[in-house]
Amino acid sequence: MGIVVQKFGGTSVADSDKIKNVADAVIREKLNGNKVIVVVSAMGHTTDNLIKLSKEITATPPEREMDMLLSTGEQVSMALLAMAINQKGHKAVSLNAMQVGIMTEANHTRARIINIKHNRVNSHLNKDEIVIIAGFQGITEDGEITTLGRGGSDTSAVALAAAFKADRCDIYSDVEGVYTTDPRVVPTAQKLDVISYEEMLELARVGANVLHPRSVETAKLCDVPMRVRSSFKLDDLGTLIIGVDKMELHKPVTGLACDSSQVRIVICDVPDKPGNAGRLFSLLANKGLSVDMIIQSYARSSNNTNDIAFTIDKTDLPKFNEVVGELKNELNPSNFHIDEDIAKVSIVGAGMIDRPGIAAKMFETLAQLEINIKMISTSEIKISCLVEKAHAKEAVAALCSVFELDGAAVADVKGDLPV
Repeated sequence: MGIVVQKFGGTSVADSDKIKNVADAVIREKLNGNKVIVVVSAMGHTTDNLIKLSKEITATPPEREMDMLLSTGEQVSMALLAMAINQKGHKAVSLNAMQVGIMTEANHTRARIINIKHNRVNSHLNKDEIVIIAGFQGITEDGEITTLGRGGSDTSAVALAAAFKADRCDIYSDVEGVYTTDPRVVPTAQKLDVISYEEMLELARVGANVLHPRSVETAKLCDVPMRVRSSFKLDDLGTLIIGVDKMELHKPVTGLACDSSQVRIVICDVPDKPGNAGRLFSLLANKGLSVDMIIQSYARSSNNTNDIAFTIDKTDLPKFNEVVGELKNELNPSNFHIDEDIAKVSIVGAGMIDRPGIAAKMFETLAQLEINIKMISTSEIKISCLVEKAHAKEAVAALCSVFELDGAAVADVKGDLPV
């Protein structure tokens, strides 16, 4: 008898009928002969509503109190699900992070898990009980409640799967799996039967909203097989996420993502001397700003300056505005440009390693559409181009066609894998 971890998102537990449906999915896994650990998110828009309530009280709520507030959402879901499972004749118990012992850093609103205790959960599993755990939350050594930030419930589920050496971790939501691109943009996008951790991690980082990068990174580090599945189509196995060494790669590009949530910032005429780039990005880091794409232009000989361009998340723009004064004092630039009318279009595929011509094909495709590229960044398995937001949908459709992402699934699996 193995252990399976199931995680259900907010849309899956949005009301009592959907919670009963989730109970059926959990019991089904139990009847397959597995011990089951379930992780739940808050119901529907509960978290958003709690944030809205806090803002009605104060524009700057203390982070500790926000964690106290937001941690309540998952506790409602887990208790109701336990009731539903018990009502159907199976034993289930709900536990919050303190009861489990999900230990985190002392870092409110964005804590990271450092350890998970086993005794309480194992005790219930050994009694043949289904264990339902509140996602998104943890506890510090001195008893403070923390939350894990964006994607926290996915991360909770993968961390629990790793800690208990689960056979796999199934992430359930309202989507049927991972698609080659967003089917709302390209209706002929195909669901992938399998994708590697590496590819899924890059797709998550460049805008695919199926999984949070932290959860994929944890799964890769701990070698936890994951499945992305629909809680409304239980017979569909969804998409399996595994190591690239277990896959047969046929096409260079596996998927495409588009991210319209970034802004481009250009700092003009920065003196070209050692240390200025370090000063710039240290100031941003101290404000908690995460930078994505970066370009520094060639130094102009006339005045020995260059331009530094980078992108940040649009929600971080107020934080950037707070450090503009310091940046002017430190770097003495001639001007700042902020461009919000952009989108980042990215192709991802482990098959593009050591395969020439992929970047050229991407750039030529955009050129034929007269779409100007404002910035480029690359890794071994990813190429991202910054384009005007108005051309993003056209770019996505064209690149999907060129790289055959609107056809059949593109990867096979080596050997036997968990189902």
